[in-house]
Amino acid sequence: MIKKYIEEVTARREKVLSIFLTAGFPHKNDFVHLAEKVLQAGADMLEIGIPFSDPLADGPVIQYSSQTALENGVTIQDAFHFAEEIRKKSDKPLIAMTYANIVSNYGIDKFVTDASLSGFNGVIIPDLSLDEYDKFITFQKEDFDIILLATPTSSEKRIIALDEKSKGFVYYVSVTGTTGTRNGFTNEDISAMQKNRKLISQNKMLAGFGISSAENILQIQDFCDGVIVGSAVIKKLINNESYDSVASFVSELKKTCRIRE
Repeated sequence: MIKKYIEEVTARREKVLSIFLTAGFPHKNDFVHLAEKVLQAGADMLEIGIPFSDPLADGPVIQYSSQTALENGVTIQDAFHFAEEIRKKSDKPLIAMTYANIVSNYGIDKFVTDASLSGFNGVIIPDLSLDEYDKFITFQKEDFDIILLATPTSSEKRIIALDEKSKGFVYYVSVTGTTGTRNGFTNEDISAMQKNRKLISQNKMLAGFGISSAENILQIQDFCDGVIVGSAVIKKLINNESYDSVASFVSELKKTCRIRE
């Protein structure tokens, strides 16, 4: 479903805009309202991060949101409930983002089943390596995608293998390091992205990490099929900006994702 949806968006000569939100942040009781506003503002997909106490791939902004959500009592069951409620209003892809420890403790088979039943279309597990995939993912559903990450330092052989194994899309980590806002991309970053996109033939490639503005999107949109924005949105929520302000930001990002002739 995710792959088909991305293909439909790109067929309209648009780049896909995926927005990351931490489940239950900033407030547990109106998170679904926030998610719906983000989708209505133009986000093509929504990644919902399940709070974890040791999110190694996340920078300080998302770490803060995750810790706050945990302190607010947000659980994996809450994340599934949020997906159920969001699914009542939107048929856009919903993707869970979590860590291997959470999935393992919950039970891999049970996680895939419950996440799918709640309305999630797939999951991103940033600390799940290609080498551990077959041992870890012991149960799969046809309509539930396991999305893998590629990095600028991945070898050509590994990029091709990731493309073969990943379902939905390939998540390309556009810069080395953790998530977070940055001032822009270097020529080296862009060159690596351009090279690696050419190696990916079975999926579309969405770029994440370090994308926080329309200017960032303009820098890289010729070298990917879509972008993932997280920390910039979470930062606005940390700064107590209104949900309308966040929605306006998302709308502006989506306008930039429309390819100009």
